[in-house]
Amino acid sequence: MPVKTSKAFLTVLGVPETPQISGFTSPVMEGERMELTCKTSGSKPAADIRWFKNDREVKDVKYSKEEDANRKTFTVSSTINFRADRSDDGAVVSCRVDHESLNSTPQIAMQVLEIHYIPSVKIIASRPWPEEGQSLTLICESKGKPLPDPVLWTKDGGELPDPERMVVNGRELVINSLNKTDNGTYRCEAENTIGLNSAEYVLIIHDVPNILLPTTVIPSLTTATVTTTVALTSTVPSATAISTRDPNTLAGENVPDHALIGGIVAVVVFVTLCSIILLGRYLARHKGTYLTNEAKGAEDAPDADTAIINAEGSQVNAEEKKEYFI
Repeated sequence: MPVKTSKAFLTVLGVPETPQISGFTSPVMEGERMELTCKTSGSKPAADIRWFKNDREVKDVKYSKEEDANRKTFTVSSTINFRADRSDDGAVVSCRVDHESLNSTPQIAMQVLEIHYIPSVKIIASRPWPEEGQSLTLICESKGKPLPDPVLWTKDGGELPDPERMVVNGRELVINSLNKTDNGTYRCEAENTIGLNSAEYVLIIHDVPNILLPTTVIPSLTTATVTTTVALTSTVPSATAISTRDPNTLAGENVPDHALIGGIVAVVVFVTLCSIILLGRYLARHKGTYLTNEAKGAEDAPDADTAIINAEGSQVNAEEKKEYFI
């Protein structure tokens, strides 16, 4: 029988070793450059390395690989370089190795960062608008690593002037019964092994606002008369002895009633005017007395018939004398 043959190609995978992170020295001062290197050996083909900081992948990395001495496997390394910042304190930096021989279960190495930094200081006031007589609390917030020592409070570059009213309780400064002498610049200092930092607060005491009492608006058609009487005596009068009354109703005083007087005067003037008008009309209608001929003849007549005869006889000169009725 003829011989049949077949060929098969065998690829042996090199499993990468557990990665190691080097280059970290604890602690790191804020502002210093950090360079971390992750390395793994024995991988075939060359493994892939990825960096993460708090589960966020870091893209700016340097990758390199080289053959091992047996010329069958590879050593792979990756490096990250960044400046230390206080926000990186406590961050977890991880190096993850991916390879087809790991069956989708990558190998991971982790490093927790420790960053030391100078304290940050901030002053928070309990009142945004401090007024006289009130109390004020100033809180000095300081954060640093290592933890800052107890804070130091000063005013205008010197010690607190009134320790009885200005009480320091830990990081708080309590000022009781504020007055204008408390105006000034208050300084809070915090220090640790890295350095010293401070914050300032300018205190301005405001006057207590005047309370406006409600006022009564008098309508424009209303006339109001206000009389103020001040009596000076050798003794202080009691609160119940002072009263405000209408000047027209004060007992025992002959105060004229202006409204009544005005009404009487108006009535008198009106009656006078009416009388003058009526009298004028009367005089205009009875300015003279005119007699008819009959009336003239009746002046000396003993009876009516004689008066008529006399009247007719008196008409001799009727043409010369004419009578007009107006």
